[in-house]
Parts: sequence; structure tokens; C-alpha cells
Amino acid sequence: MTLKGKHALVTGGSRGIGRGIALKLAESGARVGIHYYVNEAAAKETLERVRKHGADGFLVQGDVSRVDDVKRMFARARQEFGSLDIFVANARPELAKFYAKPMEISLEAWDHALDSQAKAFLVGVREAVGLMGQGGRVVAVTYAPGAQKGTWQPWIAMGSAKAALESLVRYFAVTLAPRGITVNSVSPGLTDDSVLNGLPDPVVETARTWHASGWTPMGRMGTPSDIGNVVALLCSPDAGWITGQLIHADGGASLVDTLMPLEIQRG
Repeated sequence: MTLKGKHALVTGGSRGIGRGIALKLAESGARVGIHYYVNEAAAKETLERVRKHGADGFLVQGDVSRVDDVKRMFARARQEFGSLDIFVANARPELAKFYAKPMEISLEAWDHALDSQAKAFLVGVREAVGLMGQGGRVVAVTYAPGAQKGTWQPWIAMGSAKAALESLVRYFAVTLAPRGITVNSVSPGLTDDSVLNGLPDPVVETARTWHASGWTPMGRMGTPSDIGNVVALLCSPDAGWITGQLIHADGGASLVDTLMPLEIQRG
């Protein structure tokens, strides 16, 4: 699989899952624009690692919840690359910006979550396709359990935002199919070096132990490179017949029946 000669833009590409995606695209031969919000040092480190893969790219700062910033990112991509082949929407706010229960969340926090996901994706795709030719690739990083379930109560704003994002993926997939542009979403399971690590250490360790016990059939949580591999596959020329899909990249976690203890399921 090669992406040599391709141009990519990854939002939230400075660290965590976004970094894993940026590095895999670079390893496959793509030049990568790396968006970041505040952590410039991490973004510079990611760009250095991209260059070690023999690729190149650029850094661009911006707040994806602001329409003007999103448009400026793509203007920069036009300036640096001239065209775009891959757009990966991965950026999200820090937990403190949106993490509150349904009866407690402020309207400001609610709006910020929706603006950073659904609105940012709507604007981003419109800007991206103006730079894309036949066969472009758009991938959104979501969290399907949070979008479809209701038990993780403080996730209500982001879960609702991700649900809207997933819906937009399907609509854009139909809209852009005549141009050969595919639009898909990837849902990581719990992943090390991701939003999970913004929670207290005991919570992170409990999550690791729980998934290792069998709630993820593969016996571990995911890594940013695991997600990068999946995104790169969707961005490859061979994935041109896959569009409008939600891909669970979770080691089989979405296959597990949560209504019955594992001890009983194993027999």
C-alpha cells in the first residue's frame, strides 16, 4: 500500500491518535499537514517524526470550533500543497471543555462540543473537496459507543456531537460518491495516549485491566498506531469501494455482549 505523492491534512495531529494517523500516512508516503490547537511543541515533534519517515509537511494552528480557523487551515493546505487528497477530522476539545452530566452541562459547553465536531466537519469537508480531485478520501474519527449509548453520563455533549458527525459522514458519502471521493468514520475502542488519559490515573488503570480481562477480545486497549493503520487503509486506492461506513477499530470490543458477565459467556 502506498500513498506516495498524496497530500493529507490531519486535525488534532500533534499527539495521541492524531499523531498515530499522521505518522502512518507519512510512512505510506504522503505529505502531511498537521493541525494543532495549543501544543506547538508536540506538533513540532510529530512533524520531525514525519520527516524521519522520508515525508514532509507543515504545521497549522487553529481552533476547529471556529469556522474562520477551519477555513484558514485549508487555505494553508492550498498554499503548501496546491491540492489535497486526504482529510482526516480527528481534533476534539480537552475534557474540561465539555465533560459534564446532562443536568449540569452548560449551553456554552454543549455548543462548543457540537461546533468542534459536527460544524467543523461540515465546514471542513466543504473546504477539502474544493482541493480534491477524483478519488479523494475523507475520514472522521468518532467514538460510536458514546454516540449510541447513554451510560457514560458526562459524555453527553461529545456523544451527541459524535452522533451528528457520524450522520454527516453518511450524507457526504452519498453527495461525493459521483466524484469518487469516499467518506468514512473510524471508531477506536479505548486507546492509550488518547482522551482516556485525561481522566485520573486510577480510572485509566481500571480501564486497562478491564479490557485485558476479556472485554476486548484481543486482550488489550488500542494504540494510536493501531488506529493509524486503519485510517491509512481507508485512504488507500484499494479502498475506493468503501464509503459511508462506520469502522470499529477496537480489537473486537464492539462484539462483546455487555448484558451478561464474561464468566457466563465463556462457558
